Amino acid sequence: MHRIHVAAAVIRSADHRVLIAKRPLDKHQGGLWEFPGGKVEAGETVEAALARELQEELGIEVTTARPLIQVRHDYPDKQVLLDVWEVLAFAGEPHGAEGQPLAWVDPAALPEYAFPAANQPIIAAARLPHHYLITPENRSPRQLLDGIAAALDTGIHLLQLRAPGLSDAAYRALADDAQALCAGRAQLMLKGPLEWAADFPAAGWHLTSAQLRRMAAQGRPLPPERWLAASCHDAAELALATTAGVDFVTLSPVQATATHPDVAPLGWPRASALLLGFNQPAYLLGGLGHGDLTRALHAGAQGIAGIRAFWPD
Repeated sequence: MHRIHVAAAVIRSADHRVLIAKRPLDKHQGGLWEFPGGKVEAGETVEAALARELQEELGIEVTTARPLIQVRHDYPDKQVLLDVWEVLAFAGEPHGAEGQPLAWVDPAALPEYAFPAANQPIIAAARLPHHYLITPENRSPRQLLDGIAAALDTGIHLLQLRAPGLSDAAYRALADDAQALCAGRAQLMLKGPLEWAADFPAAGWHLTSAQLRRMAAQGRPLPPERWLAASCHDAAELALATTAGVDFVTLSPVQATATHPDVAPLGWPRASALLLGFNQPAYLLGGLGHGDLTRALHAGAQGIAGIRAFWPD
């Protein structure tokens, strides 16, 4: 069956809301909400198709856009490739040029709207930032809390509390304090036994690759309203992440790192190839910094994860 190539847009307003449109009742998946866009015609680039569709559907001219995510999905009656771009600036006032209802929605509220199944990874990508901070080792709880507070002030909105040198009791106490710091400002991701998850209802959970391999066959271990992530290093682990129903992953190491000098890096071409068939947001990790974001986006990633690159020492 031929896979239909669709260009779609996550359009952001100046106050960070996202524009969605309701599909006509007589179309495939009619009556559901969608991200604006349409089919890429033969010989047309994705950027050209996106510009054309948004002009026709909304009456706007795209001025700044960048890749966000690609999603391949098989419905019973058709196969689609959703090539999604994030539109950060445009000219004109969006309106339903084809009579379709529109809504500007806070990203956190997107799960409350009924979308086609293929759109679920796009909803996650639209809600996630492009940087993922992982806390460094060999820091005291006080140093970690001070660093988290400083990172929040720099605009970090997603962070993983990783402190393997602490006892279980010390980590749990630190997690309580970190959760309080992040409330209303950033999404905190914790690590450790999933039995702890009920004690930290505002936090998401980041599975180690060992946890992922052990638990994937059981399906998603957390309810859909809680963020679930996993550490992946190869195609097999990315497949397990899909089986486990995670919302996003880290893929590493892209480049050689001082902390793991004996681990062979994936390199950019291999990392990009691994992400080509992966339908969830992925952060590239390992030897990367702020200057690598554009390359990561064009490689198919949600963004970059890092320790030293984002930690405010």
